[in-house]
Amino acid sequence: MTVNFSATDPADLLAIAGVTLGSTEAGIRKAGRLDLTVLLIAEGASVSGVFTQNRFCAAPVQVCRQHLEQCASSGLSVRALVINTGNANAGTGQEGLARARATSAALAQTLGVEPEQVLPFSTGVIMEQLPHERIVAGLPAALADANANHWGRAAQAIMTTDTVPKAFSAKVQIGGTAVCITGISKGAGMIRPNMATMLGFIATDACVAPALMQQLARDLAEASFNRVTVDGDTSTNDSLVLIATNRAAHAPITSLDSTDGQALKAALIEVARKLAQAIVRDGEGATKFITIQVEGGKSGDECRKVAYAIAHSPLVKTAFFASDPNLGRILAAVGYAGIDDLDQSGIDLYLDDVLVAVQGGRNPAYREEDGQRVMRQSEITVRVLLGRGAASDTVWTCDLSHDYVTINADYRS
Repeated sequence: MTVNFSATDPADLLAIAGVTLGSTEAGIRKAGRLDLTVLLIAEGASVSGVFTQNRFCAAPVQVCRQHLEQCASSGLSVRALVINTGNANAGTGQEGLARARATSAALAQTLGVEPEQVLPFSTGVIMEQLPHERIVAGLPAALADANANHWGRAAQAIMTTDTVPKAFSAKVQIGGTAVCITGISKGAGMIRPNMATMLGFIATDACVAPALMQQLARDLAEASFNRVTVDGDTSTNDSLVLIATNRAAHAPITSLDSTDGQALKAALIEVARKLAQAIVRDGEGATKFITIQVEGGKSGDECRKVAYAIAHSPLVKTAFFASDPNLGRILAAVGYAGIDDLDQSGIDLYLDDVLVAVQGGRNPAYREEDGQRVMRQSEITVRVLLGRGAASDTVWTCDLSHDYVTINADYRS
């Protein structure tokens, strides 16, 4: 089940000059499921990545970071990504690292590039060794499938507990030239990108100075994937990769503050937000999509603390699932968010257009039936006004249902 999710027709996804994708069944997951993808990148592209903040990060995350650093120091460019589902290669020790490196080396040898020019990604069950031999055996079929128009097929291949593939495209004018952007992501549970199990890959044919790429990737993550949560669990494997193939016919963007830099960044954020919100709309067992806006904070950081305290509260999330306007739970979450000098008498709470609490207490005009009307909706906005300053921030989340427990209880089976 998804919450008001509008999938893109694979035929409408834009090909990105300099990128081809191929997927196959390598036998890592259950029979009949695509589970191995290669994304090939032409020479001259710029690649950057943002990864999980979980200190127990997966072997492929460690290898990706190392390979990106090695490419940067040696002047080489990333030429391929290899992505498997069904096995996270996390909690696998030195053997897991060896298998991730061997996967990169196998594809690199086939492509005639250096191992550090291949970035490996994995998602699935933790603490099981990666079936590296199946991946290597599947590479020829994945390469044979490589096509510039296979974004939709790749979006399907990287799914685990996702119920729908997640892929979006956009166009933007840069220097009078039409620039294309396409991205895919996967994730439905263990989602609290702190850049869950979340993977995101976004490519554009725009010409971007390599020195800007890492900052651009961080900005995208902060505006999108770092603003969503399903269950508060930060995965071992979170990865967001940004690719600029530098094939579009416009002058290179050398500043993100320039007109062209701002236009490209805005278009990339639009795609990234759609991908991030799609993860929440497809959250394991989700029946409601919830926007939490916190306004009037002293800083964006304290606004985020409050928003995530609400978004992560099992009591709040189960109340939304039940359409029960037990809204004191929201105020309780605001109170334990970690703002030591919070004055509760300055807090107002809205549920969509319904003013629930004024100056820290129940609004005398609030009626239970008005709260319940909003709670029954599939899309709900919670607004908390802290009355402390001018900062604000937004987080997107979902409710917590019986199905979430069932899905995660049965995941390994």
